[in-house]
Amino acid sequence: MTAQEGILLAEEAEENGEATTNGFDPETDPASCDPAIRETFLDDIACGVDTGFGPVSSWFGSVIFWGPEVNEQSLMIVVIWSILAAIGFTIYFKAIQFTGFKVALEIVRGKYSRKDDPGEVSHFQALTSALSATVGLGNIGGVAAAVTLGGPGAAFWMVIFGLFGMCTKFVECTLGVKYRYIDEDGVVHGGPFQYLKHAFKKLGKVPTAIITGIFAIALILFGIGGGGMYQTNQTMTQAREVSNTYFEGTGLADFLNSTAGAFVIGIIFAGLVGLVIIGGIKSIGKVTATLVPAMAIVYVVGALIVVIANIDQVPRAFGEIITGAFGHDAVAGGILGIIFLGAQRAAFSNEAGIGSAPIAHAAVKTRRPASEGFVAALEPFIDTVVVCTMTALVIIIASPNYVVGEAGGVEVTSAGFATVMSWFPAVLMVAVALFAFSSIVTWSYYGTQAWRYLFGKSPVKDTIFRAIVLIFVVMGCLTSFGSILEFADAALFLCIFINVVGLVILAPKVKAEVNQYLADRKAGRLMEDPEPLEDEKALNR
Repeated sequence: MTAQEGILLAEEAEENGEATTNGFDPETDPASCDPAIRETFLDDIACGVDTGFGPVSSWFGSVIFWGPEVNEQSLMIVVIWSILAAIGFTIYFKAIQFTGFKVALEIVRGKYSRKDDPGEVSHFQALTSALSATVGLGNIGGVAAAVTLGGPGAAFWMVIFGLFGMCTKFVECTLGVKYRYIDEDGVVHGGPFQYLKHAFKKLGKVPTAIITGIFAIALILFGIGGGGMYQTNQTMTQAREVSNTYFEGTGLADFLNSTAGAFVIGIIFAGLVGLVIIGGIKSIGKVTATLVPAMAIVYVVGALIVVIANIDQVPRAFGEIITGAFGHDAVAGGILGIIFLGAQRAAFSNEAGIGSAPIAHAAVKTRRPASEGFVAALEPFIDTVVVCTMTALVIIIASPNYVVGEAGGVEVTSAGFATVMSWFPAVLMVAVALFAFSSIVTWSYYGTQAWRYLFGKSPVKDTIFRAIVLIFVVMGCLTSFGSILEFADAALFLCIFINVVGLVILAPKVKAEVNQYLADRKAGRLMEDPEPLEDEKALNR
């Protein structure tokens, strides 16, 4: 019996209110632990991984997302904090993400760039690099999770928080450049590990080190969960979806639906990632860096084709999105639940406020920190407002697997594409694999920065961390989607909670940078060296 057949039996037993054999309860036990499909040593390992990780994920989520209950809905303090901060930044900076949209486009085109600007990459390269990391499985599987758990209205709140998140990313990426430093090898170092020290310095050295240390741990945990396990889990899911569509009843489909197949996918991914992050083989990374933006374009074009083919259904879809956003019958705990769900999926998709973007954007060639803030603000707009909306439309108007109340991922989105282009799930599988590979490599880099902050820099210590990453890459193929998503969300919002506190404290510094930038732009002085601000005189930037 294959794993897929066993899972179907477990689901049938659950519908009949029955337990299967040997005390297995489909309501509480992972499907991988069903004795009907545990035939090999690998099946026992998969059961152990899923059984062990699930309770840890559930406990972690309950701690991070704690809050008083109103109408049986927990008021998640960390989510409320991120929402209020994003709205507050928008008010404080006078909606700079909208009023500065034209400025951002000018900067991306290189209008104010100089050849001798310090840094490593251009504004355009920084934007495309960041987009290639965020336009991926957060858009494909994350939107599906939002819509299937919370209904169409979840997409509305994703877009709303994507718009406010633009300002959060503006603030953190401005700070990422402002407090960066360039070492003796010419390598740029920037991000939360630099600016949080300035934000919390009044608390003293020890409290600052503790707070930043907790942030580093949270960043590592999200890198493992969201940047690693989630990626391989969804790649495996899409591989199974394709095999069941095109090769149903064959040995290939049976193998991919088995635990052995999950192990193989995980090990292949771990091996390829290991060649890059441990072996130093840059050619694979270069090929991926070229292909990922191309696959992102293919995905967007494919979504457009599906929407155009179902253009008569678009008004209905938008109607369901709007009414679902404010309906009291929303699946995920009423209107409050659907708002929180939209905020969670938006943050997972565009990473606004988590602290990862400032690490990447710190390398930009510029003398003016605010310039990169304008550019970075474009990312949530493209990623969440545009791409996530298109994905939601594909699911709502075309996916036959779209069932509200049942958590779904990439397979739901894939089914929507297949209704118009039967061959597209295979293309999507390639795109998903490339997105996943790119995200794992990128997050291993972010995680390494956090690891070094905690334990110092050395080849041995770096290798230990990267080995841990590879182990969890394999585990992602053996763990349930829901457990991974809960764990990743908890780590994500722990990062956001700490990082945003620092952003709020340093917001006046960002305002000074913005005011100077806009004044110099109005006076035509952007090609000149900026006058140092008061706080910069002590930084020796």
